[in-house]
Amino acid sequence: MDSEERLAVFIDYENLALGARDHLGIPFDFGPIADALAVRGRVVLRRAYADWSYFDEDRRALTRHQVELIEMTQRMGASRKNAADIKMVVDAIEMAFEREYISTFVICTGDSDFSPLVHKLRELNRQVIGVGVELSTSRLLPPACDEFLFYDRLEGVDVPDDHEPPRPKKRGRGGRPVGKAAPKSVSSSGTADAPAEAAPDAAPAATESDADGAEAAASAESSTGAKAGARGGRRRSTASEGADAGADTGAGARSSSRRPGRGSKAAPDVQDTDEPDDAVDEPLDVDETDDAVEPPSMEVRVAQTLSDLEASSSGPVVASALKRALLRKDPTFSESAYGFRSFGEFVRYLAERGVVELGEGPSTGDPTVSLPAQGDTAVAFALLRDVVAQDGGSAALSGLKDHLRKVNPAFSEKALGFRGFLQFCRAAQEAGVVTLRWDDDEDGYLVTT
Repeated sequence: MDSEERLAVFIDYENLALGARDHLGIPFDFGPIADALAVRGRVVLRRAYADWSYFDEDRRALTRHQVELIEMTQRMGASRKNAADIKMVVDAIEMAFEREYISTFVICTGDSDFSPLVHKLRELNRQVIGVGVELSTSRLLPPACDEFLFYDRLEGVDVPDDHEPPRPKKRGRGGRPVGKAAPKSVSSSGTADAPAEAAPDAAPAATESDADGAEAAASAESSTGAKAGARGGRRRSTASEGADAGADTGAGARSSSRRPGRGSKAAPDVQDTDEPDDAVDEPLDVDETDDAVEPPSMEVRVAQTLSDLEASSSGPVVASALKRALLRKDPTFSESAYGFRSFGEFVRYLAERGVVELGEGPSTGDPTVSLPAQGDTAVAFALLRDVVAQDGGSAALSGLKDHLRKVNPAFSEKALGFRGFLQFCRAAQEAGVVTLRWDDDEDGYLVTT
């Protein structure tokens, strides 16, 4: 236990979240990073720095991974532009001096501004591991680290191959596009583009409200002129003297979170345009998707963990090291839950099924554990063809990878040099093994033999 590495993780969350969204087209997930670090040592500290008002929905996911959220508000002016970065550097240096037992610092960012921090930590005899999105990582940062992990290459990160990264836009610290003046009443809900989209309809809306306001002023026997009544109809959304038309217009203004135009109230057609967006509850969709995804079987979990251990260690992996890594990923893991009296009996069962291979270890009862030979690409293509044939000659791409791992838990397209599973299937199509096509009814790809 004393010889294992102790890791402290510091996350520049804005850099990773925006990098994954803009360059990979996927939301950021800390899970693959946590799994990659679990095989490298014991993580004793996890901290993420950001203005969390811009990443409100991400808090729950990070909390599930026991990440401490450090709030650094960015709305107090330009003087706090780099407040999160500075706070992260100060905390890392403080930990290096006060926590001598921390042997490895994990700096999760692609910003080259953290290079001096990396150099200083290495001067203090600390190992530094960097993590970043490949397309948003500076060239200067990876060479400064002892090891650098690209997020999109980690096991568990499925990058859509058909995603075309958008052209980078100038953004502020909160990810808000720069170039058009944001309205003063913009909230942190991330819908700053709504006023710009509603602007073309603002002119007819103002014309209608002028006419309605004039009728309201006439019915109330106002002493002002028609023009003054029009202005009053626009400004007084709660006036009791207004007619039904003026009341409807005022209600429309109160139901909108911001005004589409100068001095004009939201028109019904603008509200109809916004209703479909409001009707979609994105966080609910994410939760439903998470519940629908079946967790990997224990065989797959062991194979993935063992693959990471073999990639990160220079020598053979023993059973005791494998169990420690499994416990770091899932502290509730116990071989007794699967009907085995000891972990040695559990790995022998996996060896009989061909999931792992056992060898003579340094001590009795602690054998070496390794994965069977992965085989070349042709073997993996043959496995893909057989699994699709067993499914009736046609299978949806979305769940096909899980079917492959049920047959061969050690399967990994990234171990064969492919960026993602879709790229692997496209290569199989080019080899003439399967056919890949888009199905509008299934709203996804179909793989056929």
